[in-house]
Amino acid sequence: MEKLFAAVLVALPLAVQAGNLPGLWQTAPNEDGKYLQVEISPCASNAEQICGTILQGFGGASQDNNGKPIIWGMRANGEDRWNRGNVWAPDSDKTYRANLSLSGDTLVVQGCVAGIFCRSSTWSRVP
Repeated sequence: MEKLFAAVLVALPLAVQAGNLPGLWQTAPNEDGKYLQVEISPCASNAEQICGTILQGFGGASQDNNGKPIIWGMRANGEDRWNRGNVWAPDSDKTYRANLSLSGDTLVVQGCVAGIFCRSSTWSRVP
Protein backbone atom coordinates (compact mmCIF):
# COMPACT_ATOMS: atom_id res chain seq x y z
CA MET A 1 0.00 0.00 0.00
CA GLU A 2 2.83 2.37 0.87
CA LYS A 3 4.46 1.80 -2.56
CA LEU A 4 1.17 2.45 -4.34
CA PHE A 5 0.71 5.71 -2.44
CA ALA A 6 4.26 6.79 -3.33
CA ALA A 7 3.64 5.96 -7.01
CA VAL A 8 0.47 8.06 -7.01
CA LEU A 9 2.33 11.00 -5.44
CA VAL A 10 5.01 10.80 -8.16
CA ALA A 11 2.50 10.49 -11.02
CA LEU A 12 0.10 13.17 -9.77
CA PRO A 13 2.24 16.23 -10.67
CA LEU A 14 2.70 14.85 -14.21
CA ALA A 15 -1.03 14.39 -14.69
CA VAL A 16 -1.77 17.87 -13.35
CA GLN A 17 1.00 19.40 -15.44
CA ALA A 18 -0.25 17.98 -18.75
CA GLY A 19 -3.88 18.85 -17.95
CA ASN A 20 -6.14 18.33 -20.94
CA LEU A 21 -3.38 19.09 -23.44
CA PRO A 22 -2.44 15.56 -24.61
CA GLY A 23 -4.31 14.40 -27.69
CA LEU A 24 -4.78 15.08 -31.37
CA TRP A 25 -4.69 18.72 -32.55
CA GLN A 26 -5.22 20.40 -35.91
CA THR A 27 -3.14 23.43 -36.86
CA ALA A 28 -4.78 26.51 -38.35
CA PRO A 29 -4.90 26.30 -42.16
CA ASN A 30 -2.36 28.48 -43.95
CA GLU A 31 -3.29 30.84 -46.80
CA ASP A 32 -3.31 27.84 -49.20
CA GLY A 33 -5.64 25.80 -46.96
CA LYS A 34 -2.90 23.39 -45.86
CA TYR A 35 -2.95 22.16 -42.27
CA LEU A 36 -1.45 19.46 -40.08
CA GLN A 37 -2.64 17.07 -37.42
CA VAL A 38 -0.31 16.90 -34.43
CA GLU A 39 -0.23 14.39 -31.58
CA ILE A 40 0.66 16.12 -28.29
CA SER A 41 1.82 14.06 -25.32
CA PRO A 42 4.45 13.98 -22.57
CA CYS A 43 7.92 13.77 -24.12
CA ALA A 44 9.42 10.30 -24.33
CA SER A 45 12.75 11.60 -23.03
CA ASN A 46 11.23 13.55 -20.11
CA ALA A 47 7.60 12.93 -19.08
CA GLU A 48 7.55 16.28 -17.22
CA GLN A 49 7.76 18.06 -20.57
CA ILE A 50 5.28 18.26 -23.47
CA CYS A 51 6.10 17.33 -27.07
CA GLY A 52 4.16 17.24 -30.33
CA THR A 53 4.68 15.14 -33.44
CA ILE A 54 3.23 15.75 -36.91
CA LEU A 55 1.00 12.83 -37.83
CA GLN A 56 -0.33 13.92 -41.21
CA GLY A 57 -0.74 16.88 -43.54
CA PHE A 58 -4.04 17.83 -45.25
CA GLY A 59 -5.20 20.17 -48.00
CA GLY A 60 -2.15 19.48 -50.11
CA ALA A 61 0.37 19.75 -47.26
CA SER A 62 3.53 17.73 -47.84
CA GLN A 63 3.59 14.31 -46.24
CA ASP A 64 7.40 14.61 -45.91
CA ASN A 65 6.98 16.03 -42.41
CA ASN A 66 4.93 13.13 -41.06
CA GLY A 67 6.56 11.79 -37.89
CA LYS A 68 8.69 14.90 -37.33
CA PRO A 69 8.66 16.76 -34.01
CA ILE A 70 6.95 20.14 -34.14
CA ILE A 71 6.87 20.95 -30.40
CA TRP A 72 9.37 19.83 -27.77
CA GLY A 73 10.60 20.62 -24.30
CA MET A 74 7.52 22.56 -23.14
CA ARG A 75 7.30 22.97 -19.36
CA ALA A 76 4.23 23.78 -17.29
CA ASN A 77 3.94 27.43 -16.27
CA GLY A 78 0.71 27.59 -14.34
CA GLU A 79 -2.64 26.07 -15.15
CA ASP A 80 -3.13 25.40 -18.90
CA ARG A 81 0.09 27.24 -19.86
CA TRP A 82 3.47 25.92 -20.98
CA ASN A 83 6.68 27.66 -22.02
CA ARG A 84 10.48 27.37 -22.31
CA GLY A 85 10.13 24.89 -25.16
CA ASN A 86 10.43 25.08 -28.92
CA VAL A 87 8.14 24.98 -31.92
CA TRP A 88 9.22 24.25 -35.48
CA ALA A 89 7.43 26.06 -38.31
CA PRO A 90 7.48 23.72 -41.33
CA ASP A 91 6.49 26.53 -43.73
CA SER A 92 9.63 28.53 -42.92
CA ASP A 93 11.79 25.66 -41.61
CA LYS A 94 12.59 27.78 -38.56
CA THR A 95 12.54 26.93 -34.87
CA TYR A 96 11.20 29.39 -32.31
CA ARG A 97 11.05 29.62 -28.51
CA ALA A 98 7.47 28.69 -27.74
CA ASN A 99 4.55 29.29 -25.40
CA LEU A 100 1.33 27.29 -25.29
CA SER A 101 -1.97 28.42 -23.83
CA LEU A 102 -4.94 26.06 -23.57
CA SER A 103 -8.57 27.15 -23.33
CA GLY A 104 -11.05 24.29 -23.70
CA ASP A 105 -10.55 22.81 -27.17
CA THR A 106 -8.42 25.71 -28.40
CA LEU A 107 -4.63 25.85 -28.15
CA VAL A 108 -2.71 29.04 -28.90
CA VAL A 109 0.82 28.23 -30.03
CA GLN A 110 3.16 31.21 -29.99
CA GLY A 111 6.72 31.18 -31.31
CA CYS A 112 9.13 34.06 -30.66
CA VAL A 113 12.57 35.17 -31.76
CA ALA A 114 14.49 37.25 -29.21
CA GLY A 115 11.30 37.43 -27.15
CA ILE A 116 9.92 40.32 -29.23
CA PHE A 117 9.23 39.04 -32.73
CA CYS A 118 6.37 36.62 -32.19
CA ARG A 119 3.93 34.72 -34.36
CA SER A 120 0.87 32.86 -33.07
CA SER A 121 -1.37 30.13 -34.42
CA THR A 122 -4.62 28.81 -32.99
CA TRP A 123 -5.01 25.04 -33.08
CA SER A 124 -8.21 23.05 -32.55
CA ARG A 125 -8.65 19.73 -30.78
CA VAL A 126 -9.63 16.90 -33.13
CA PRO A 127 -12.61 15.03 -31.66
